[in-house]
Amino acid sequence: MRIIQLIDSLDIGGAERMAVSYANSLEKSIEFSGLVASRKEGELKNKMDAGVSYLFLNRKKSVDLNAIFNLRNYCKNNKVQIIQAHSSSFFLACMVKLMLPKIAIIWHDHYGNFVPPKRKNSFFIRIFSVLFQGVIAVDFDLEAWSKKNLFCKNVIYLQNYIPENKEYSRETILHGIDGKRVLYLANLRSQKNHLMLVEVVNSIYKKFPDWTFHLVGSDLKDDYSETIKAKIKNYQLEEVIFLYGAKKDVENVIKQSDIGVFTSNSEGLPLALLEFGLYKKPVIATNVGQIPFVIKQNISGFISEPKDVIAFSTNLATIQMDEKLRVKFGDELHKTITENYRENVVISNYISWISKIKI
Repeated sequence: MRIIQLIDSLDIGGAERMAVSYANSLEKSIEFSGLVASRKEGELKNKMDAGVSYLFLNRKKSVDLNAIFNLRNYCKNNKVQIIQAHSSSFFLACMVKLMLPKIAIIWHDHYGNFVPPKRKNSFFIRIFSVLFQGVIAVDFDLEAWSKKNLFCKNVIYLQNYIPENKEYSRETILHGIDGKRVLYLANLRSQKNHLMLVEVVNSIYKKFPDWTFHLVGSDLKDDYSETIKAKIKNYQLEEVIFLYGAKKDVENVIKQSDIGVFTSNSEGLPLALLEFGLYKKPVIATNVGQIPFVIKQNISGFISEPKDVIAFSTNLATIQMDEKLRVKFGDELHKTITENYRENVVISNYISWISKIKI
């Protein structure tokens, strides 16, 4: 098979990292594996394996004829059979399919701006789904939504996964004391609800003066970002909560942390959750998306309802006070991740499914 991954950018984000992971994983098991970034390059370009074919389109607008024809020529020259279009890149893939009808399009739905029961651009997704040969959903809600709303009914749930271990860089040094760091690894977007975490910290930090909180993820410098910073300043938490922006040495950042948190209002399957488990870090999270299917309440972590500051604060304080509980949760989560969310498991299911698509 000859498959390419199509993604808008190579900035550090969950969908972007999975696009690179699929390209790298498939390079080991199929005839041709490529990766195409349409709008922007980024740090993840350096994460591609040497055998992966790469193209940057430098797309400037929604209907960019140069980008469309460059992708069409790349697919034709490399005899591409399948375009795996991640998130919003389905539109560009469909434009190419209109010129190269034999190409199959797989839409990889990473969650985007989906908030049940509505989602952004749902009308356009539905219309263009006539051209899809398959849909990959990263959580059960998305799988159900696609089966109900899209014309393409060949829908499969495939969980995100952690690639096999590789050497990682050690550039970022987190503030604070070793053994007392809490990490939220997520881009600064409103659905991630960092504001709730600030409220949680404000309610408990005096009880745990040695603990620090670390927000790592892309800062869009927008109103939401400024609101977070203003709230941190208003509560005088500048020496307790630290913002770092996006970091490419994610593994290094996680290894320096002691507890992972997710205060999201909505989620799919956050890749960071899998990575916390891989490195045996305990996690406190909200009950959204696929999280409750990964974390077993009171066994491998704590889960509370979205926006419930009191419950989340109680859970966090409990695990901060109990080192043995942190170790137990970390070990149990690690077991879940290694058994169900590793590369060999997911790619095997992927290959089995995609082999049945007519190309």
